Amino acid sequence: MSSAMRSSRPVNVLRWTLITVALVCAVGPVLYGALLSVRPYSAVLLEPLDIVPGFGEIDLSSYVTAMKDESAGGFGLGRFVLNSLVVALATVAVSIVACIFGAYAVARLRYRGRRFTSGIILAVYLFPGIVLAVPKFVILSRLGLSRSLVGLLVIYVAATVPVALYMMRNYFLALPESVEEAALLDGCSLPTMLRKVVLPIALPGVIATAIYVFMIAWNEYFYALLFLVQDRSRWTAPLGLAQLTDFQVPVTVLLAGSIAVTVPVIVIFFLAQRYIVSGLTSGADK
Repeated sequence: MSSAMRSSRPVNVLRWTLITVALVCAVGPVLYGALLSVRPYSAVLLEPLDIVPGFGEIDLSSYVTAMKDESAGGFGLGRFVLNSLVVALATVAVSIVACIFGAYAVARLRYRGRRFTSGIILAVYLFPGIVLAVPKFVILSRLGLSRSLVGLLVIYVAATVPVALYMMRNYFLALPESVEEAALLDGCSLPTMLRKVVLPIALPGVIATAIYVFMIAWNEYFYALLFLVQDRSRWTAPLGLAQLTDFQVPVTVLLAGSIAVTVPVIVIFFLAQRYIVSGLTSGADK
């Protein structure tokens, strides 16, 4: 017994060493940036390696400058974050509603070419975004949506539906068919059974997929640049952050803007962490 304990001790030390190194590499730069963002720009220039700010040195003016409107002397990131939030939430709503019906049909309904359809859905997602950029731009330009958030919403829905549908299909396949058969025997119609039986059971998977779609829409930069670059009032958060990379912008403002844009994703992740873990696990059961 003592020999086993002695042999496991080096393994535990190695494990915790690797975990510590991974945490430092992953969290260290973010923590350093967050601490620099609350220091005055002059103090950062004088002592950039002084990580922990003094109590009287904490300054949140960089966040105010990054978020307030250009007419007030800021960089307008607050408005850009609001645009991103509207587009991302709308993308989640449309994509999830479409994928619930589509994924259940692919997972449960029997029809000719079922496997081929599933492969086509996934193959669409494998195309690089830049390959489809020109056709999408031409189509939306002819529809008059090339410079609007509605057009960007259409692009994001088209980009996220294939992967979201494929993910939710795996969650539905993991559900026991006996539960659905029992509901149908009790007199439930297909829509009622889907709403009252299937969706409550698959809720963790639906939420996990919704968060994944939200992160795609929230962080997307290429299509936002392509469609909205000429209309600053409709910029999204990634475009707003890109303007902060100019050499004339204080580094504390850039870091403050980056932290502010990251906060919504962190909050949503922690609020739905339980559903994310159980959703990813349920999707791997079958």
